[in-house]
Amino acid sequence: MAEFIAENKSVEVSKHGIGSLANSMERGRDTRLKILLDNGIDPENGEWHELQKYLNAFKDIAQKIGEMNLFIIGKAVMNNAEFPPMKDLEEALNSMDIAYHMNHRLNGEIMFNPSNGKMIEGIGHYKLAKFDAQSKQAVMICTNPYPSKFDEGILTEVVRRFKPTGAREKIELDLSKESRKTGGESCTFLISW
Repeated sequence: MAEFIAENKSVEVSKHGIGSLANSMERGRDTRLKILLDNGIDPENGEWHELQKYLNAFKDIAQKIGEMNLFIIGKAVMNNAEFPPMKDLEEALNSMDIAYHMNHRLNGEIMFNPSNGKMIEGIGHYKLAKFDAQSKQAVMICTNPYPSKFDEGILTEVVRRFKPTGAREKIELDLSKESRKTGGESCTFLISW
């Protein structure tokens, strides 16, 4: 999936997801809120907002105030969006795709139903391709329309919260693989702790 382009114009994102953009940090909050409003999103009104408008706001943030803000917004996702219960790092990384779908809906239906496990396609995925607790390494493939730096921020915060005590996390884009930043369909992140 290309960065900043919703493949299905009927997909919406929850106000909880939008909260990470608005509330990622106090500094610059008014600027980020203005960018949301300029893109037709009022985070104070409505439970759901068009995904494409939200992606447009991400693109504006990257261009106007810098790509590092996308990383910071990604780190704030766990404080704002809905997540299923998680007890350890492997479960947290595996749950990212479920959380992603829980915070989006298509034609009025939330894209993951926890009561029956049904997932609706249309927004891509977060796929844990490898998890090795022994070598303390994992690989996450992100196939979605969100910017790569945003995904890196989410992964960084998930790993920080669920890694073993005393471990240091490292999350880096695998430059040997395709990247949405350069027109690819996905981004692959190498994770170690």
